Amino acid sequence: MFTGLIEAVGIVRSTEVRADGRRIVIDASPLMDDLAIGDSIAVDGVCQTVVERNGRGFAIDSIATTLSRTTLGALQPGTAVNLERALQLGGRLGGHLVQGHVDATGVVVAIERAGQHVLLDVEMPDDVADVTVLHGSIAIQGVSLTVNGLPARNRAQVALIPHTCEQTTLRHLRVGDRVNLEGDMIGRFVAHLLHRGAD
Repeated sequence: MFTGLIEAVGIVRSTEVRADGRRIVIDASPLMDDLAIGDSIAVDGVCQTVVERNGRGFAIDSIATTLSRTTLGALQPGTAVNLERALQLGGRLGGHLVQGHVDATGVVVAIERAGQHVLLDVEMPDDVADVTVLHGSIAIQGVSLTVNGLPARNRAQVALIPHTCEQTTLRHLRVGDRVNLEGDMIGRFVAHLLHRGAD
């Protein structure tokens, strides 16, 4: 379980295609004092397991299913990624409950500066749109954000404050970029139960 509050931005050092997926090595010096093999870590919002570590970074093994459903398959050496270690029980929940289970990828369709903040519009597939409500929560690239507007059925707008832009990779996004999306966890469970009840 995560909060969507990014702890550090790491840099992909290397990627290696393997028969069952891909090994990705990430430099993340700020997190290495308290990161062990077997720990869960969210990489751009995708829950992964640390399988190897060294003084300045760690490795994850992403399976084919994960690579096909997220942006991890497109990572290249030098790419910056958002990182968050798993939430400690009893710790502060400053963002919202994020599982690290990406529902789908979306596409950035608009970026507009509005005073001190940036308005970011993302096109969502139906399963994410179904659980997205005005002023509700959504995770984009692992970042906990509040839905600022719903300009269209399959489009969500979020407002990025300067701190979020400075501390995450969202500042690098361009129109047309693919992003990992995780819909609101409570909304997903409610939608699932309502769907089951209608059958």
